[in-house]
Amino acid sequence: MDILTKEQRRKNMQHVKNKNSKIEITLRRALWKAGLRYRKNVRSIFGCPDIAFIRLKIAVFCDSEFWHGYDWENRKHDFKSNQDFWIPKIERNIARDKQVNEYLKANGWLVLRFFGNEIKKNLTNCVQEVLNAVNQRKLVSANC
Repeated sequence: MDILTKEQRRKNMQHVKNKNSKIEITLRRALWKAGLRYRKNVRSIFGCPDIAFIRLKIAVFCDSEFWHGYDWENRKHDFKSNQDFWIPKIERNIARDKQVNEYLKANGWLVLRFFGNEIKKNLTNCVQEVLNAVNQRKLVSANC
């Protein structure tokens, strides 16, 4: 049972950001400061990655824990209301993420996914992982 009316819930859900979230902006700023140039929210790439290095075929996704099912097997029982809606919805999101990963990898892309808490707590490690991927791809493309 939801404590909000349908209209209130609808208004709340309409304000959920699908791009330019705090975690995405945090990672983008750190990558820019590290000297990396990228494209953001590229709709022409399957899955619309939050950050894309198109020439190097690197797609970076910044996933929130709630919408993308962080620690899902333990957390899915935390839902107290409307379980018939939320559990299948988040499981569809997880399945879609896997589908996007498989498709992009099959087409030569390197996919990096970071959860929000990972970006907030270990921003330096996330930036380093992207830097390593970019440098490795540059080396491979230079040797070809």
